[in-house]
Amino acid sequence: MSEPRDAPKSPEFDLTFQPAHGEAVPVAEHVQRITVNNPGAFTFHGTNTYIVGDASVCVIDPGPEDEAHFRALMAALAGREVTHIAVSHTHKDHSPLARRLKAATGATIVAEGPYRPARPLHDGEANPFAESSDLDFVPDIALAEGDRVEGDGWRLTAILTPGHTTNHVAFAFEDRGIVFSADHVMAWATSIVAPPDGAMSDYMASLERLLMRDDRVYFPGHGGPVKDPAAFLRGLRTHRRMRERAVLERIRSGDRLIADMVRAIYASTDPRLHGAAALSVLAHLEDLVEKGEVTTDGPARLSGVYRIG
Repeated sequence: MSEPRDAPKSPEFDLTFQPAHGEAVPVAEHVQRITVNNPGAFTFHGTNTYIVGDASVCVIDPGPEDEAHFRALMAALAGREVTHIAVSHTHKDHSPLARRLKAATGATIVAEGPYRPARPLHDGEANPFAESSDLDFVPDIALAEGDRVEGDGWRLTAILTPGHTTNHVAFAFEDRGIVFSADHVMAWATSIVAPPDGAMSDYMASLERLLMRDDRVYFPGHGGPVKDPAAFLRGLRTHRRMRERAVLERIRSGDRLIADMVRAIYASTDPRLHGAAALSVLAHLEDLVEKGEVTTDGPARLSGVYRIG
């Protein structure tokens, strides 16, 4: 899921992507991609499901409960043993089909854990993305940082990448230089970080964790590959720092409400996406309040009044 595009300078996004909905497309040795036909403002051309392995395989992010996608996935898996189903996070475009696929194959579901918000709801606060979360998801095995999932000829390592959601995890295809980055890093857009599901401080720390690695390509949850991960990660980090500075500049110029900041920072963005943009600004404000650079009465919230600390 992506955030609205875009105000301060962004990384070099790549919008060239042929989804080939319903087809198993080889994207690397021992890796196929099937894209769900669920395009949208936050999903681009659809959610990517990956099949890792040959005779014995792991399915990464089986996707939403979608009949056509399930049939396409089962056709691609015909004659192969599915030992594991790896789920990056519990948004409904990524995880629900895991249950049906497990019932059909007997595979073990692995993920960081069930849905949980990054923080408790404040008094009177509603979770704007509650309807987007798979609240019934429970993995068979909960993964910690560095845990491995192995099969015949493949091994995946869990890289915990909270931020977009608290339970977000990426998977490194060991010895291949490949990371399945899900919604944390995507070539076509920046990921939305929306409280209370996600937290900006977590997201930035997860970028730093990935920057410590030396991978050659990322296969994300939406869109095409990230072909120069280190440069792209640095661009994402710069983008977020510029967004933070833009929020601070709006407050210094007299804006006190998130709605006013959004109108200025996202002036070129479709107004229909300003609600999501407000959540992104709130994520930055939560971080700035925690660091003492901005003050507000009580906890940071969408209706808060903000001042320089």
